[in-house]
Amino acid sequence: MTDISGIDLAHELRQVEAHWTPRVVGQVNDQYVKVAKLLGELVWHAHDAEDEMFLVVSGRLRIQLPDDQEVVLGPGQFHVVPRGVQHNPIADEEVQIVLIETVTTAHTGDVVVEGTVPVERQLGAFR
Repeated sequence: MTDISGIDLAHELRQVEAHWTPRVVGQVNDQYVKVAKLLGELVWHAHDAEDEMFLVVSGRLRIQLPDDQEVVLGPGQFHVVPRGVQHNPIADEEVQIVLIETVTTAHTGDVVVEGTVPVERQLGAFR
């Protein structure tokens, strides 16, 4: 019998070198499982055709939403931002997260900024 190991999220998060640079670590059907480290503010954006799930592993993540709403997540908590909803993730301290996104999800959705990471780069060694 072949020994098959599970994915070690702590190990995968240690491989992430730059903030706001998601790294694909798995795939379930048409969804990528990604890990990332966040610090500071990304950019207001939306994903017109896909929902986006943020699961906090460590730290505290704020997700700004329209109409001055905000979701605050701690370790073990997640939030799904529905498709088409503008949002802006903010990490006042380093946050480690797991993202679950459709394989077609663009990093910063409908906005392209200097820090936008194309999915081909997010795939890294995962292929």
